Amino acid sequence: MLQLPYQSLPVTAVPTQRAPVREDQDGPWHAEAVCRRDEAGLFFAPSKEPTAARLSREDAAKRVCARCPVMVECRDHALLQPEPYGVWGGLTAAERRVMLARRRRRATTKKNAA
Repeated sequence: MLQLPYQSLPVTAVPTQRAPVREDQDGPWHAEAVCRRDEAGLFFAPSKEPTAARLSREDAAKRVCARCPVMVECRDHALLQPEPYGVWGGLTAAERRVMLARRRRRATTKKNAA
């Protein structure tokens, strides 16, 4: 297959101002997260974890999230990505899937009603 040579964009297409470069790709909220001081194992399940142990671990992770100043930002991040694993913003992966499904249903209902 024949490949075209590299062509640069016209100068008018390059924005004159750029957004500031963030040091942390996850955003500034991540630096304030309480979970940064806790073990990641509390927020993510080990393989073949028994149900009782999982529920206990998730409850402990949610208690950490409840006292976090950036819980809402964390939850928003997890819902926008969407993060498939772990406790984020006080919600488990299953709880986030339910929340996203409800949002999709509401959007579909509003769209059909309009």
